[in-house]
Amino acid sequence: MLLQLSHVSKSYTDPGSGQSVPVLKDITLGIEAGESVAIVGPSGCGKSTLLNLLGTLDTPDSGEITLDGESLTKCTAEHLAAVRSRKIGFIFQLHHLMPQCSVLENVLLPTLALAQPPADARQRAEQLLAQVGLQERMAWKPAQLSGGERQRVAVVRALINQPRLILADEPTGALDEKNAEALTTLLLDLQKTTGTTLVMVTHHPAQAARMSRVLKIHEGSLA
Repeated sequence: MLLQLSHVSKSYTDPGSGQSVPVLKDITLGIEAGESVAIVGPSGCGKSTLLNLLGTLDTPDSGEITLDGESLTKCTAEHLAAVRSRKIGFIFQLHHLMPQCSVLENVLLPTLALAQPPADARQRAEQLLAQVGLQERMAWKPAQLSGGERQRVAVVRALINQPRLILADEPTGALDEKNAEALTTLLLDLQKTTGTTLVMVTHHPAQAARMSRVLKIHEGSLA
């Protein structure tokens, strides 16, 4: 089991009333290494909050989260940052590429957060970019790429540090149907070839159905 949540709950304070608003309620689940998992549910049900907790971008009010056998619930911010750098890759709806950097430079950015960047990082980046059909675009800037190409760069960037877990929050939301389907295929192909675990939030039933498992969130609880 790569990832385990035990009785995890999360709430936020309403800025208007100052009252606590529950978002996730008593979530218990396990995700095995190598799985592809979709998280689905209506807007505002807690999907992105759950993904943020899985990625240590937020902390639960109660319960325990374990990644790769290590409890993350009471870790320092510095330790959680190290865990994210080494074990987790993120893909968002917007690519968040640095406009002044080339495609290759954008892919290599996550390696700068490592205490000892791997000596073969550049070679790995070039191989991954070739694998997703961007070998002729390595020196290009993001503004020169199509939307689908920018998202492919974001996928490669998420994989560069060889993470154990990839978290994707609506990665196809800004793409047309053809490019969305192509990106989902790419994610699943890379997930299988690298052995990485993939957890993806999506509103698209067809994309969710391609994952090995679907988790449905309803009013903050697992349905």
